Amino acid sequence: MAQSKSKSAWMRETYRKSLEKMPERPIAHRTLSNIAPDPLYTPEDLRDFDYEEKLGYPGEYPYTRGVYGSMYRSKLWTMRMFAGFGTAEQTNERFKKLLAAGQNGLSTAFDLPTLMGYDSDHPLSKGEVGKCGVAVSSLADMEILFDGINLEEVTTSMTINSPANAIWAMYLAMAKKRGFDWKKLGGTIQNDILKEFIAQKEFIFPPEPSVKLVIDTFEWGPKNVPRWNFISVSGYHIREAGATAVQELAWTLADGFEYVEWALKRGLDIDEFAPRISFFFDVHNDFFEEIAKFRAARRIWAKEMRHRYGAKNPQSWMLRTHAQTAGVSLTAQQPLINVARVAIQALAAVLGGTNSLHTDAYDEALALPTEESAKIALRTQQIIAYESGVTHTIDPLGGSYYVEWLTDEMERQAMAIIEEIRRMGGVVRAIEEGYFLRETADASYRYQQEVERGERIIVGVNAFQDEGLQVPIQLVDPEVERVQAERLARVRRERDPKRVEEALSGLRQAAVEGQNTMPHFVECALAYCTLGEMMDVLREVYGVYEEPVLV
Repeated sequence: MAQSKSKSAWMRETYRKSLEKMPERPIAHRTLSNIAPDPLYTPEDLRDFDYEEKLGYPGEYPYTRGVYGSMYRSKLWTMRMFAGFGTAEQTNERFKKLLAAGQNGLSTAFDLPTLMGYDSDHPLSKGEVGKCGVAVSSLADMEILFDGINLEEVTTSMTINSPANAIWAMYLAMAKKRGFDWKKLGGTIQNDILKEFIAQKEFIFPPEPSVKLVIDTFEWGPKNVPRWNFISVSGYHIREAGATAVQELAWTLADGFEYVEWALKRGLDIDEFAPRISFFFDVHNDFFEEIAKFRAARRIWAKEMRHRYGAKNPQSWMLRTHAQTAGVSLTAQQPLINVARVAIQALAAVLGGTNSLHTDAYDEALALPTEESAKIALRTQQIIAYESGVTHTIDPLGGSYYVEWLTDEMERQAMAIIEEIRRMGGVVRAIEEGYFLRETADASYRYQQEVERGERIIVGVNAFQDEGLQVPIQLVDPEVERVQAERLARVRRERDPKRVEEALSGLRQAAVEGQNTMPHFVECALAYCTLGEMMDVLREVYGVYEEPVLV
């Protein structure tokens, strides 16, 4: 049998001669993380590749090929469309329409005042009520938000961080009042405060008490709401802030490991809390890089949890993740072509093995999604699920020379960054030193320069420009502020003042003494304490964080 030609020989004899006739296009032949792939990959690039170590089988360590044995052949990913705007009544109506359209999980966006722990009638809330999500100031809002929805039949995700304990407590109080069994409730609170200091900046308290509140949910959650994921460690916002895919991968996992270490310091059993840690990743335009990112994430998490942290339960090794297509990639120019971007990104998430997926609406660069654009985004997932054929085989790209090489390379680069953060003393220390801010600024600046030089083509922005079709825009009615103010006034008027005072006093004492705050948040919610009242108690105890100025 004749010896096969080597890759280097092909490069020399065939590829270079081809370039003499047709030079490479003058664009950045690099991934969005600045990884420069070869023009071709062959078995030579995987010469030392160990199948059992690097791949294995789906549902088995190291979970590169997926965390469940049968993956989408048995159960499709959860189609969980992000929804939330205006009043609780308006979002409840959107929830029901999405469920009727075939969505099988709810995902709740909250407005900026709620995210920052202010009531809708606070002076700082003016002009922002209901704008970027639904306004929730008390249990009364939560009761309306999920009215008529069977909480034991759907899972609910809530994108909330600094006030996560309070909002989760309101949800659980609402469920309790309606007679639902907490042990049958499924869902996720994002509750990832570290990424707020890294990227999104919706923090209230300093880092250490903020992380303490997160670990309260680690301790309390498994005993009381065992099916609930009490954290979704979120790389999405890190990527949206300008980080690369490799940085998103590394920093997200570093955040996850930081929470694990804080929980272990509290004396918690890793195999009790780790199975309820979930993740949330962005899905950007670089198709193969995004697929490799998901595969590398599962492998890194499995290795570290098993060998570094000593987890014994295989469920503690599994990285289960939600994904969302990249809002930052959507363009206001020619917004309808965002449908194509979203479809490609969604396909990458599926081929990467996501467990849950949100697809952005084409008009999100302009305003809140309309009902029509939200439905098209959901239909995009359904076409991938039922028409594309990609669900017939588990990890169909497994064994691809390029995908395996890229997965290895992303794992290598991500682990180098994780170890650098560990040498700095961990994520909290790196935040204090301004590490993430500097690195994100450098990455986003480099990307913008490439776009401006034309090395990266953004269709409709720096190439193929035209005016495009005008699309309808959905705006939030300013009347929302009046409705919220009236509801808050009624809540304050009708609740039991003594019970409110006792509940807030109990929360204050728990915070001062370092006790677990979750039982007290639940009691505050049942007493109809407002979100602002609960957060004000903690502002008094913990103080308010102001980001240092970097020089």
